[in-house]
Amino acid sequence: MSTVSAHVALTLAQHIDAVFGVMGNGNAYFLDAIERQTAATFTAVRHEQGAVVAADAHFRASGRIAAATTTYGAGFTNTLTALAEAVQAHVPLVLVVGDEPTSGPRPWDVDQIALASAVGARTYTTGRTDAAATTVIAIEHALTYRVPVVLAIPYDVAAREAGDVPTAPAPRIPSPLAPAGEFADGVLDKIADALRTSERPFLLAGRGAWLAGAGEALGALAAATGAFTASSALGRGIFPDARYDLGVTGGFGADGAMSLVREADVAVVFGASLNQFTMRFGELFAPGTRVFQVDVAPAATHAHVGGYVRGDARLVAEALVSRLGNGDGAGVDGDAGAGAGADGGHVGSGWRESVDLTGVRAYAAGDDLAADGRLDPRSAARRIAELLPEDRVVVSDGGHFIGWANMYWPVASPDRMMMIGTAFQSIGQGWPSVVGAAAARPTSTVVLTSGDGGGLMAIADLESAVRAAGGRGMAVVWNDAAYGAEVNLYGLKGLAEGPMRIPEVDFAAFAAAVGAEGVVVRTLADLDRLATWAAEDPSSRPFLVLDLRISGEIIAPYQQEIIRVNS
Repeated sequence: MSTVSAHVALTLAQHIDAVFGVMGNGNAYFLDAIERQTAATFTAVRHEQGAVVAADAHFRASGRIAAATTTYGAGFTNTLTALAEAVQAHVPLVLVVGDEPTSGPRPWDVDQIALASAVGARTYTTGRTDAAATTVIAIEHALTYRVPVVLAIPYDVAAREAGDVPTAPAPRIPSPLAPAGEFADGVLDKIADALRTSERPFLLAGRGAWLAGAGEALGALAAATGAFTASSALGRGIFPDARYDLGVTGGFGADGAMSLVREADVAVVFGASLNQFTMRFGELFAPGTRVFQVDVAPAATHAHVGGYVRGDARLVAEALVSRLGNGDGAGVDGDAGAGAGADGGHVGSGWRESVDLTGVRAYAAGDDLAADGRLDPRSAARRIAELLPEDRVVVSDGGHFIGWANMYWPVASPDRMMMIGTAFQSIGQGWPSVVGAAAARPTSTVVLTSGDGGGLMAIADLESAVRAAGGRGMAVVWNDAAYGAEVNLYGLKGLAEGPMRIPEVDFAAFAAAVGAEGVVVRTLADLDRLATWAAEDPSSRPFLVLDLRISGEIIAPYQQEIIRVNS
């Protein structure tokens, strides 16, 4: 005989192998079954928000859905910010929670279904006879719509005997959305004609293109058209040929590269929402650029889009390559300037071969120290990039500092650079991100980039990060003794800065308290410890925390854009 909670655990574990959470009264039986009866791995975090963050990071790093779990009431409400972030970022996960008894709420219960709905998450509630089926439905919903779901187990049902676990069907996942109909065909023809006649074509890809597995097809399209390429912050590294890739667009982009983008006469965007940051607040493309968008959203997501195709990025890219007459003749490593594919298809524009890219993709080097005597974050970011292990997976909290890693730390693919918190404009989700990424990528080095404000907000899960990642993990804390974004946006307007300032905190001491090694970095020479750490055996080295005492006077370029717009 098995309990309702065991039915949930055993069914969940058929499709999910990683569970993160905090044990409490409402999920004790579920976690007992996970530990004793399944092969799924449970990793404890120290704050309930961290459970959802870790499951979120696990998916972003691996593409595999994970689960979080907490108790009811206060345990559940502690997850809401992270749950909202996962909704906004379209990250599928399952949050297994306890809930009020079927007999009605107790004094400490809240309407969890309403709270989850308020941030955009649907709740499925298990009963005594349908726990396995409901679990499958919840997983299917999460994967189909790319959203988190809540799977609730009422308190008086959790430990009830429910008999043998029934055989439940596997979740049904829809096939990739193929563009269909006369309208879609017409727009595809229009895009192909625009690329065929373009003198300066440009392709932009985002996280949606990566999730669609469109990298190879986009590489073939770029080679066929002779287009320069670039990505959104969440799609960096998706194009296979880096020679003509301009890096990240928007405020994280190099000035020379973004100037080149404005020269494009045709731009085709795959799987990127074209939010205000990617679009440089409307200035990414010149007024005369013809902009087309490919996405699975019901309609175009920016006013500058002149033609829209709803469809899977990979399938649409392949259809465009076919329309251009190249078939498989122009491989992803081919020279577009050399002309057509083997079957005599379209000749590339030749634009990208005519441009000297020397210095175009370069960022400011920075000084060793800023004018106030503190570390210049630009030079620190550049030096850290030289020392970081090449196998790195970078996870980022939110805050002013996000520009430094995005500008100076290249990664191999989109699933190796994730910003958890930016979709919901939140901070304090950095440390538990390490937990999820480490579980998803057990052979990679997980690097957290965090500010002092967000780092303090989530400090309980510093211990979780150290325990989960060990010597495969490290953190860079950009410590300017302030909420930097607020100082830059509102301090410069003359608002009182007292609430924006933080007494300087010794994160190196925090690290030592939980078994990690902490290094206070005041000069570039202090980063030499990172060099020796990177050379050590990950199985025996400590988790490393670099407490960078940076200057708040150096404002990231993306933040300067925001300041300009808000002025």
